[in-house]
Amino acid sequence: MNGHRLPRALRGVRHLVLGLGTLVMLAPFIVMVATSLKPKEEIYSPEFQLLPHRVAAVENYQEALTQVPLLHFLLNGVVVTAAIFVLQLVVNVPAAYALAKLRFRGRTTLFSAVLVCLMIPYQATALPIYILFYWLGLLNTYAALVLPFTISVFGIFLMRQFFLGVPDDLIDAARIDGMSEYGIVWSVMAPAAIPALVAFGIFSVVAHWNDYFWPLIAVGEQGLYTPPLGVAHLKLNGEGTAYGPLMAAATIVIAPLVLAFLVAQRRFVEGVVFTGMKG
Repeated sequence: MNGHRLPRALRGVRHLVLGLGTLVMLAPFIVMVATSLKPKEEIYSPEFQLLPHRVAAVENYQEALTQVPLLHFLLNGVVVTAAIFVLQLVVNVPAAYALAKLRFRGRTTLFSAVLVCLMIPYQATALPIYILFYWLGLLNTYAALVLPFTISVFGIFLMRQFFLGVPDDLIDAARIDGMSEYGIVWSVMAPAAIPALVAFGIFSVVAHWNDYFWPLIAVGEQGLYTPPLGVAHLKLNGEGTAYGPLMAAATIVIAPLVLAFLVAQRRFVEGVVFTGMKG
């Protein structure tokens, strides 16, 4: 009996630890949403109350949407993140296919370079890219927000790991049918890699939707602001004290990411698991 009780007890402890960890991770978001519903006097109250006594959602969210053109900033975020993801697919999928399935001199060296680049933060290359874009006259344009992220070494690595699990017989059959290498990439490999593409898409969209560093130095015109810059602009307009509208704006900015993850959750988990199993 003790042998049966011990695993059950361990499972209970594991679930308790996971539950506490989940609560810790969700606590800032819960406080953010709760604060977006509170009136100003309750936010500044010395006694902390999670739920508001008087719901002030209408005024907080209305101020967040009218104080600054937040919807325009959200549209900019959609345009930038979508353009980055599409261009990353165009570049990264063929590169990953070449590293996984083609045999050519220097392939191992190129893949080692990809692994090295994974360890370089993009902030380290921001200054040279900024100078280059200044010379090209691309600052304060959508191109400045998109082009630096066209190549994703993480995306190449992730897709390469997935492509290693695709049988070579499938590729050989496509070649026998007269299909070109690019045809194999987009007609055979890409459809088979939908879970990995969704997983990478979630990583890419979240990273660039929330990016504050590069847009802050690449654009200065308000019409090109992305969502994080829009929230910062709202903070400046409110002198940093309008926490209700600020939390409302942050909730609006985060909501599309949460919705996208919930919709693609199953594919996301499949993509991460399958790519992690490939050697």
